Amino acid sequence: MSDREERLMATYDADGEKRLTELLRRNPRYPREVYEFVSEALAHTARLFDREGHVTGAELCEGARAWALEQFGFMARRVLESWNVRSTSDFGRIVFAMIDAELLRKTETDSIEDFSDVYDFREAFDEAFRIDLKPQR
Repeated sequence: MSDREERLMATYDADGEKRLTELLRRNPRYPREVYEFVSEALAHTARLFDREGHVTGAELCEGARAWALEQFGFMARRVLESWNVRSTSDFGRIVFAMIDAELLRKTETDSIEDFSDVYDFREAFDEAFRIDLKPQR
């Protein structure tokens, strides 16, 4: 078993696994992999912002971008799109579905709108890999 598979298996205890299975049954829009990715991205974001607990929606979006680029490189946007994640609002829908399933918690000030238009996916994921083909003088 790979390190990544071991980390993912450790993400949810038996009760959490039941909750995730029920969430997937009720909301098949997103595959299991994206919920696992968001769980990993949350941990990565906490490390990025040197936090023990809560991160904001915008911070999570930035952390998810960094985690996707680290994990998938120039294919990051395409991998996320294959999971039906096409905007930062999708991250919000995923997080709030996880909150509803009691896989995550929120504060009183957290809102799904915190995830709206944090960045444009094409710019955020493709610009880092743009090659300038202008001739050198």
